[in-house]
Amino acid sequence: MQTKQAIQWIIDKLREDQTSDGSWDYAFETGILTDAYMIVLIRTLELKDKEELIKGLAGRILSKQRDNGTWKLFPDEKNEGNLALTVESYYALLYSGYYLENDARLLSAKEFIKANGGLENVNIYTKIMLAITGQYKWPALFPIPVEVMLLPLSFPVNFYQLSVYGRTNLAPILILSEKKFSKMTPLSPDLSDLYTDRSKDEEWAFPMEYRSIFSTIDQGVKNLIGLPAQLHSMAMDQAKSYMLDRLEPDGTFYSYFSSTFLMIYALLSLGHPKNDPVILKAMQGLLSMKTEIEGFPHIQFTTANLWNTSLISTALQAAGVPSDDPLILNANRYLLKRQHVKFGDWVIHNPQGEPGGWGFSNINTMNPDMDDTTASLRALREQAVENSSVLEAWDKGTLWLCTMQNDDGGWASFEKNIRNQWIAILPIEKAEYMFSDPSSADLTGRTLEFFGNYTTLPKSDPLIKRAVNWLLSNQESDGSWYSRWGICYINGTWAAVTGLRAAGMPTNNRAIHSAANWIKSIQNTDGGWGESCLSDIQKKYVPLQTSTLTDTSWALEILMNAEQQLSKEIRDGVQYLLCSVKKEDWTTEYPKGQAMSGTFYIHYHSYRLIFPLLALAHYREKYEEDEGI
Repeated sequence: MQTKQAIQWIIDKLREDQTSDGSWDYAFETGILTDAYMIVLIRTLELKDKEELIKGLAGRILSKQRDNGTWKLFPDEKNEGNLALTVESYYALLYSGYYLENDARLLSAKEFIKANGGLENVNIYTKIMLAITGQYKWPALFPIPVEVMLLPLSFPVNFYQLSVYGRTNLAPILILSEKKFSKMTPLSPDLSDLYTDRSKDEEWAFPMEYRSIFSTIDQGVKNLIGLPAQLHSMAMDQAKSYMLDRLEPDGTFYSYFSSTFLMIYALLSLGHPKNDPVILKAMQGLLSMKTEIEGFPHIQFTTANLWNTSLISTALQAAGVPSDDPLILNANRYLLKRQHVKFGDWVIHNPQGEPGGWGFSNINTMNPDMDDTTASLRALREQAVENSSVLEAWDKGTLWLCTMQNDDGGWASFEKNIRNQWIAILPIEKAEYMFSDPSSADLTGRTLEFFGNYTTLPKSDPLIKRAVNWLLSNQESDGSWYSRWGICYINGTWAAVTGLRAAGMPTNNRAIHSAANWIKSIQNTDGGWGESCLSDIQKKYVPLQTSTLTDTSWALEILMNAEQQLSKEIRDGVQYLLCSVKKEDWTTEYPKGQAMSGTFYIHYHSYRLIFPLLALAHYREKYEEDEGI
């Protein structure tokens, strides 16, 4: 297949897949974690009309079980299986009521669980789920008291110094831990035989370091004016209000599965009946996130319509689809309708900012992020030149981005200047991912690329210069950059190099040259590139030992930005894309995003189309004389 043919094939596929509202609703697939939790939630609420869904979700979970009875987060994950995911899957299958303990598939899972430390050895998030459903005891003292809700912004440890993602999950957890809430039903299975030492079921393995955090929070609480009982009641009310004040139109809490799941249990713990309108609407919101993959239902963690649509609109225009084509007009009309007009939590640390960003999901109205905002603005650029109403939206989005730059020169995901050293010693696994939102190479690089390539902001502007300096100071010694949200070093290096080049950095700069040498050094013999999710866990590049379409596309963008001439590496990479663009196998399903290292990985079904289209379009534009490939 030639370049022109491959580009047209992708364009035709995208044209065919666009939905009636102008968006693309490709799945946001996060393994089977949400499927397992949905079964548990449906059983907790004793919903009688969801049996077909439970059967389908259970079938999907079983379809992902490995021959040794375990489940993994990604195919090449180390060890025989993932303990927490295997526990969650085992529990959901039993709770579904359609599989018994003596089922051979469950017996093999049980054997693995007990051989690897039992329930006592799972992570804190799994323990919380088990605790609220009656399978685990709450600790006598949870490491973060609910009174943290009352600490002022001036206090070094306060609720709003956590990332928005951390806050949305922590607020209901604080309520649940204070209530020591636990709810079983007649269908609840008994997991007591999964303990290896039942005497340790109240030990949550909080490290000694947490005592200093608790002591600091405790001292701050003591300085508050009021009686302890009154303060406790105020804090509980504050945590509840935080949840209910941030419900999206579909009833979900910030449109996330995890926070909505926890909120429902928190409301139950506060005495709300299971048929409370807020709970029923939240449940309907979660059910609306159902999609179908390979014949099975899958409950998405959130929807990715806006992210898909903004990226696809931009890629199509880069590939030559004119901005007045109905394909683009409908996509951009969808985007314009979803620009935010509400103030979100971001305003707490950016009081001078005005709404104008975009969020990730189909129904997000108050939680914008840098990536979706730059992606939407790229898609709208051509129309903004000719249409005053689009230009107004463009200006609002661009101004919001400017005000969200961190003091260190970089950009984070959702908020401004959210970085605290004490977060790293919170007694919660992966706390730095869940509770912190620092500047990152992927967000800084992509935001810088937007300002450099899509606006008239001078390259000498302090905003540009500060971002360039942040990227240069955060380059790895081998020439790569680490990505907070992508997998992982290829993704981060792509974002950083394209950002630096858009900011005017020449190809002979040492940082660019070093990045190009690094990406060349990890090219596979078939001409492509592939990176393992293990890179994210080990914090160093780990090859996947095979190539993928998405990694190869990102790598090609690095080289096409870093080098003036067409090289063998670029030619071989393009050839890999042309030979593989229609491929469907495990590599096209391999996760290319992460939300929490070692816990939560994302397969974007749209990526295998978006990034090859962009790479091939940019290749054709830069090397159009080489149409022989």
